[in-house]
Amino acid sequence: MNNPLYVSYHDEEWVQPLHDDQALFELLCLETYQAGLSWETVLNKRQDFRESFHGYHLQGVADMTDVELEALLDNPGIIRNRAKIFAKRGNAQAFLQVQAEFVSFDAYIWSFVDGKTIVNDVPDYCQAPARTPLSEKLSKDLKKRGFKFTGPVAVLSFPQAAGLVGDHENDYEWKGN
Repeated sequence: MNNPLYVSYHDEEWVQPLHDDQALFELLCLETYQAGLSWETVLNKRQDFRESFHGYHLQGVADMTDVELEALLDNPGIIRNRAKIFAKRGNAQAFLQVQAEFVSFDAYIWSFVDGKTIVNDVPDYCQAPARTPLSEKLSKDLKKRGFKFTGPVAVLSFPQAAGLVGDHENDYEWKGN
């Protein structure tokens, strides 16, 4: 991969344990945009997403009006899928409800892995599964809580990206928790 954004993301962010709720919300939003698209496409639009969604400030996104969300459909800097754009507001509202119930989204999400990164045996990343029992369980729970675009395939990449699951190939020198 020659894209510096992708290389930087892979080497400095992906699979690094993440515990900041705002960063987790941004990552969840980005992962839900990926459905049907490449991660590189999403990363290339990351800064425009931040600007469009109030820096992923939860309450700001949760309070976005239909007029604000509709206006984003004219922004060429982001992925202009109406359902995905409107899902960000609903996901922010669901995220806030999870925070109220669990004190933090971090506490909620890390409870699925007992607070420790699961490091998987991945001899060849091309052979890694598209869904796992963890992604199915997490997807089901997120959907029950009102989250959108959180199917088990999309949700597989979120715990990887947030460091809950270490799916680097076996020859990677892993520095997780």
